[in-house]
Amino acid sequence: MKKQRSSNRKAVIRQGAEDYLLVTLVSFAMTVAGTRLFLELTGYPQLGGGELHIAHVLWGGLFLFAAALVLLVYANRWAKMLGALFAGIGVGLFIDEVGKFITSTNDYFYPSAAPIVYAVFLLTVLVYLIFRRPPKITPREALYYILQDLEEVLDHDLSTDEREKVLAELKEVRQSNAPPELDRLAKELEDYLAVAQVSNSPDRPPILEHYRRNLRAWERKWLSKRRFRAVISGGFVALGVWALYFPVSVLLSIRTPAELQRLLNDLVSDRLVRNPSGLNWFEWRVGLEGAVGLVFLITAALLALGKDRRGIPFALAALMINLTVVNLLVFYFDQFSTIAIASVQFLLLIGVLRFRSLYAKPGPADVTNPVKQLQ
Repeated sequence: MKKQRSSNRKAVIRQGAEDYLLVTLVSFAMTVAGTRLFLELTGYPQLGGGELHIAHVLWGGLFLFAAALVLLVYANRWAKMLGALFAGIGVGLFIDEVGKFITSTNDYFYPSAAPIVYAVFLLTVLVYLIFRRPPKITPREALYYILQDLEEVLDHDLSTDEREKVLAELKEVRQSNAPPELDRLAKELEDYLAVAQVSNSPDRPPILEHYRRNLRAWERKWLSKRRFRAVISGGFVALGVWALYFPVSVLLSIRTPAELQRLLNDLVSDRLVRNPSGLNWFEWRVGLEGAVGLVFLITAALLALGKDRRGIPFALAALMINLTVVNLLVFYFDQFSTIAIASVQFLLLIGVLRFRSLYAKPGPADVTNPVKQLQ
């Protein structure tokens, strides 16, 4: 008697998961920044009257509920992108009010709130980086992705290029020692696609891929190696000067006991230093920010002189330390006013990684087609 194959329920990462996570990440960050900016400009208005105050955490819950409903109800590809957008907005509106949830006085301005929001953002970035790396694809996972691509057939939007791409992926599956039932399914799909009607309309790439193509075209036109190097070096000079400004200003402002006393009084009155540990954190903030500022300037010099083999590791290490450690302290003491500079640091990190992939390493591997990584 033929033995029945056991079911396989192993999780499969959704095709395009990195794009959906990116949308969630960006909408999360922009929602927090936009909410804080709006409230600052409008004087923190109260939505409601009398005893009622409709806090924006409720709107966050509404967006999260809408994201869940969209993803549960609709199967279209656009629903996944819309759900990712709603999820990012919902989480941003929710986490922005974390200060009210961790204090008995419902203190929206509690100093620890900003570092908590930033830490959640960093964790989301970590999740994005984990799923951004293309995994090794099995025949079963490859067919999952191919079946998702066949949504274009149901939408009468399958172009010639898309059909050829799917046919090539099916060929890879059949050449990868797939189980007999999967090989048979791949063969049936090949036979169907060979005669499937294609659309005469031009191929429309996913919205993020469309912007990626435009960005690459702009990059090829305007960012030569020399210009790219100058932009990155200039960015590190600007960040280095900015990072050194606060430690130097603190050192210059405490030249006398009276000035030191005034600084401490300001920190205490703003509830930033409440005990000796708080003062120690302030000292660490001054020291680390100054050290990172010096490293930024050294990095700028190395890159400007063309010493990429030393400059790029310096750049990545300094930026990662600054983004993951120093910024947590800066957000505590400066609160959300440091969002702009943190955004510049993230952009510079992306720029360094892109410069390395283009000019500091041999041709990058093609990881755009996951089916090519079949074992």
